[in-house]
Amino acid sequence: MEFWKVSGLFVLTAIAEMLGCYLPWLVLKQDRSAWLLLPAAVSLGLFAWLLSLHPTASGRTYAAYGGVYIGVALIWLRLVDGVTLTRWDMVGGAMAFAGMAVIMFQPDAAH
Repeated sequence: MEFWKVSGLFVLTAIAEMLGCYLPWLVLKQDRSAWLLLPAAVSLGLFAWLLSLHPTASGRTYAAYGGVYIGVALIWLRLVDGVTLTRWDMVGGAMAFAGMAVIMFQPDAAH
């Protein structure tokens, strides 16, 4: 159960970070309303708070989060950007997710 809890928290964290970066991108690149910067700031604040919920050392959390971020970014690539994923995207995403699991669930890791 711990695996799914940690993974789910990382997925929520990645979505908050991506949304917090995507909204300013819309303002800067697609001439959207500057009002989008307000929910972007909230989303980035949520991102930082979600990272703080993990009980392990911050460096380990950040390293493991990177693996999940890659997978979520690939899903974003498909759903938001409309780009078809290649087999290389999928293999790389699976490797990154496996790396997250190795880092987060190592036995007797010092917190």
